[in-house]
Amino acid sequence: MAYQDFRDFLNTLQKEGQLLNVDEQVNLEPDISAATRALNNLGDKSPALLFNNINGYEKNKTQIAMNVIGSWPNHALMMGMPKNTPLKEQFFEFARRYDQFPVPVQREETAPFHEVELTENINLFDILPLFRLNQGDGGFYIDKACVISRDQEDPVHFGKQNVGIYRLQVKGKDRLGIQPVPQHDIAVHLRQAEERGHNLPVVIALGCEPVITTAAATPLKYDQSEYEMAGAIQGEPYRIVKAKDANLDIPWGAEVVLEGEILCGEREFEGPFGEFTGHYSGGRSMPVIQINRVYHRQNPIFEHLYIGMPWTETDYMIGVNTSVPLYQQLKEAFPNEVVAVNAMYTHGLVAIISTKRRYGGFAKAVGMRAMTTPHGLGYCKVVIVVDEDVDPFNLPQVMWAISTKLHPKHDAVIIPDLSVLPLDPGSNPAGITHKMILDATTPLAPEQRGHYSQPLDSPPGVEQWEKKIIDLLNRQQS
Repeated sequence: MAYQDFRDFLNTLQKEGQLLNVDEQVNLEPDISAATRALNNLGDKSPALLFNNINGYEKNKTQIAMNVIGSWPNHALMMGMPKNTPLKEQFFEFARRYDQFPVPVQREETAPFHEVELTENINLFDILPLFRLNQGDGGFYIDKACVISRDQEDPVHFGKQNVGIYRLQVKGKDRLGIQPVPQHDIAVHLRQAEERGHNLPVVIALGCEPVITTAAATPLKYDQSEYEMAGAIQGEPYRIVKAKDANLDIPWGAEVVLEGEILCGEREFEGPFGEFTGHYSGGRSMPVIQINRVYHRQNPIFEHLYIGMPWTETDYMIGVNTSVPLYQQLKEAFPNEVVAVNAMYTHGLVAIISTKRRYGGFAKAVGMRAMTTPHGLGYCKVVIVVDEDVDPFNLPQVMWAISTKLHPKHDAVIIPDLSVLPLDPGSNPAGITHKMILDATTPLAPEQRGHYSQPLDSPPGVEQWEKKIIDLLNRQQS
């Protein structure tokens, strides 16, 4: 099911009716962001957008793709599944593939992006059609690029080469600002480099196959390779090619590649930026990247991601792949109890866990364990725990559990002053917050409260009819 490159995936979206070509002339601002925001407002089955006629650029020579995996049908197609695959089924299939990790990479000598190479007179304003995503942004941002860096203390360890997605502000014709959030791997790599007094080599890949951007947005363990996880997700080895200026590997199917280095000890003002929390994060002093080499395909397709008040493409891109690692890490501690995890809300600041119970109070222990997973340390501000027969992806069921099972006196647990990512606008000071567990499970001995001895059962045969109805709907739509 592997896609050859970014264009191959766009072709699939086109064939499946999940790509909308915009041929009328548009302005970079505000049309691109406004159209994508409007699309996000229309529901969770929306297509990707491909703008082919941009004011100031030759028609069909400069194209901008937006919302590429910004819906559940597009997310399913990213995994090579039918576009109407239910979300819960996508979750369990992603978990199954996650268990296939690692899948070794396939190394190539050359890549399509080697068609054009620049080492002198680099000007990002000429190469990329840049625009502000939100009105209050402090400048032009690149926010869906894969940023590759490597551990400086163990440079031969392939798994400690990180592929992550970080916000990048264009600071000059060959300079970018970057925000390395302390909870993310690149912050570790930068600290290691600066302790040694040298720059940190990085590669920035734009317009990649969605499988690597999905892996890059997945909260893997520090020594787990995103490339080997991309192979697991797509079911065959992921293709990479060596960088020319550093010991780093690049996604083979990228449209544009920037090679450079984060300058040791150098900081500049960066921000503000409209974030996935639905708020602007203010300006801060952040590291700077010097770009030394650029490659790109002839007439590259520029991919961008609108980010703002949820839901946007960000939430689809980091929904299932945030939920699955939490699920797997909780299963390590509670293999027979944890059923499913929904951490799709604001990158897991809220997580919903479906679990069996061993005894009274057990669900609260599951909630506390979620807060101490690698991702939970910086997120999981509110953890809702529900019974095993409650689907955490079905919000009406979750709200039913909260409204009937939760006793505010006994089941709301607040833990003071824990860590959270500094971008959380509710943290005070930035990076510190109280966290809460809501236990919406049925009380179990020795807990004795409420009247839950007569639960209502569904009629016999409901599951079989669910499958029949889905099949009938599929036939009707085909």
